[in-house]
Amino acid sequence: MDAGTSLYPVALSVDGVRCLVVGGGRIAARKVAGLRACGADVVVVAPEVVPELARTDDPGVTVLRRPYRAGEAAGYRLVITATGDRDVDGAVSSDAQAAGTWVNSADDIGNCTFILPAVHRDGPVTVAVSTSGTSPALAGWLRDQVAAALTPALGSLSRLLAEARSELHAVGTSTEAVNWRTILDGPVPELVAAGDTDAARERLRRDLGLAG
Repeated sequence: MDAGTSLYPVALSVDGVRCLVVGGGRIAARKVAGLRACGADVVVVAPEVVPELARTDDPGVTVLRRPYRAGEAAGYRLVITATGDRDVDGAVSSDAQAAGTWVNSADDIGNCTFILPAVHRDGPVTVAVSTSGTSPALAGWLRDQVAAALTPALGSLSRLLAEARSELHAVGTSTEAVNWRTILDGPVPELVAAGDTDAARERLRRDLGLAG
C-alpha cells in the first residue's frame, strides 16, 4: 500500500478474534493494549519483551519468547508486526498477505494492508482520524483537536440514545423515521454533559413521543 492511497474506513469487531503481534518493544505493547481493549485474543511473538508484556497476567495475552517462524502469520485473522527490523517485518507482512490475512507493519506503509488511525474513545463512542498513512503525527494532532472540541459525556449520551432506540423498537416504531439531528441539536446533549441524565432521559422520551 502506498501512502495517500484512498482507504475504506471500517470499524472491526475483534472480540474473541485471535490476533498476532510480532515484536516485544514499547510500540508492540501499545498495539497489544489496543487490541485487548477491544476484546481480541492476542499472541505476542518476540525473543525479548518489555516489562509490561513480561509481567502480564492477562489471560487474553499469550507471550511466546522466540523469533517469528516463517509462515505462522497464516494462522491468525489479523497481524501487527512492530519489531523495528525491516527484514523481519517484511517477512511477516509477506506471509500474512500470501495467506489473505490483514496486516499492519508499524512505520512501514508499504507492508500494510490496513493502517491504524489515531483514536479518541468515550465509552461506546469512537472518533478516528487518518491521513491515509501520510503523517501519523498529523493524525494524532487532529485527533486531539477534535477530542478537545467534542461535547463532554458523549459515551453517556450514546448509551441514552441506545436505550431510547430499544424502547422505540419495543413499541414497533422505526428509528429511521426519527429526526435524530433535531433532537441532538436540542437540550438533551447539554443535560447529559451537565450530569442530569434523568432530565435528559425525560426530555428525550418526550421528544420521541414515548412519554406518558
